[in-house]
Amino acid sequence: MTEATTDPRENRVLITVSCGTNNPNRSVRAFHLAQVAHSMGKEVAIFLLDEAVYLARKGVAENLRAPTGDVADDIIAYLQEFEVPMYACAPCAKTRQIKAEDLMEGFEMAPATKMWELACQSTTVSL
Repeated sequence: MTEATTDPRENRVLITVSCGTNNPNRSVRAFHLAQVAHSMGKEVAIFLLDEAVYLARKGVAENLRAPTGDVADDIIAYLQEFEVPMYACAPCAKTRQIKAEDLMEGFEMAPATKMWELACQSTTVSL
């Protein structure tokens, strides 16, 4: 009888998002999906790329609302409370003149290698 092996990616989710305030539906949905996955017991991480790095900046997500009524700031507060790892692409942020001290609590700058490390260990959802 062979033992069933479990893929470690089954319980880990990485959500990458590259749009920011220019597409509130997709950007807020990324945080919402992270919240849902976390509430289901999944290990979740979020990685912001390109325009999405603006969402990590203090004050930007406060009034960002999806057409469904979901508010980014409320969802991010949940993710912060449960210490869900949230990363902003360091080169993307630097290009947009965003510094580590500009980021909201719970976000950290990270290189692309961090995204790949997480992606190789997770089921990845890209928005």
